Order: sequence, then structure tokens, then C-alpha cells
Amino acid sequence: MALHFEFEPRVDPELGQGVLRLWADVTNAGGAVGFVPPVTAEAVRPEWLKHLQSMADGRTKLLVGYDEEGTVAATAFLTLNSHRLMRHWLWLYTVMLHPSHQGKGEGRALMAAAADADAARSLDGIEGVRLTCRGGLGLERFYESCGYKEVGRVPSAIRVAPDDDRDDVTMWLPLPRSPLG
Repeated sequence: MALHFEFEPRVDPELGQGVLRLWADVTNAGGAVGFVPPVTAEAVRPEWLKHLQSMADGRTKLLVGYDEEGTVAATAFLTLNSHRLMRHWLWLYTVMLHPSHQGKGEGRALMAAAADADAARSLDGIEGVRLTCRGGLGLERFYESCGYKEVGRVPSAIRVAPDDDRDDVTMWLPLPRSPLG
């Protein structure tokens, strides 16, 4: 059964615990979401708190994907630019899909939901989505299959371990202009 997505869900302790579990599970399965394995949900908590503060400040919007049992199975954070010359695009951060849902088209569904009119385009004047990913994992191919284009790369910018540096890859997705904009 496909995930169902909710943009800007009510944040409560249950959602928080679900996001923390997802973040740890994705990281421990080799996902590139800001940590390297092994990691616990508690180790991830400080980053979740930063995301919560940004959401409370109105700078970041949360997209959550729930499975048929109502468990948090996917997330993406859409962050608005504060710079006056860059307010026409937003950042997509911490894109996660639980490993048990990978390979079923649900990652593409998550990416489509993030770029959907109910999410990105509902944020007044947004014309594009920018994200970065860790090189060396094939993530660029996945994002390209979702319509993103690689527009930049910083070699060896991410150090995941001694003698294991990865490229920081910037991807871009232009959004169609709304008929009203």
C-alpha cells in the first residue's frame, strides 16, 4: 500500500518520536541524512530540535509520509530562503524514506509530494527547489529520475570518515509557474 503524505502536520511527541526513529533507521541503513552509522534516535535529537525551531520560526515546512499503520515512513523539510534575492526558490532538506519502503516507487512519490502545489508551489512565488546530496551513493541518479538536474559539485566536501571524503552535489528542480503567478 502506498504512503499517504501530510504537509505541515500537527507536531506532537508521537510525531517527534516517529521522525527520530526514521532518522536513525535511515542512517543505520546507510542513508546520507547528516550522520554516519551507527546512530541512535537520541543522537539525532539535537538536529530534530533545530528543525523544530526553524518550523516554529516559520522558515521550514515539514512533509511527512505515513504508512498504512500510521507510522512515520518518510520526511522532507522545505526551507524558505531569508535572503531577499533568493526568495523565489527553496531548499529541500533531510529527505528520508524508511528502508522497508525503498524500491517500491515511494521515494519518487515523496519527491513529487515535495514539489506538489500543496507543498512547494503553495509557498508564494516559489519557482524552484534546490537540494544537496552526498556523492558516491548514486543519489544523483535517483534525483535526476525525479526531474532534478545536477548544477554543482564540490569535490571531497563531506568527510564521513578518515580517508573517506565525498562530493557535495547540488541539484535543482524548476517548478512550473502557476497560472496565477
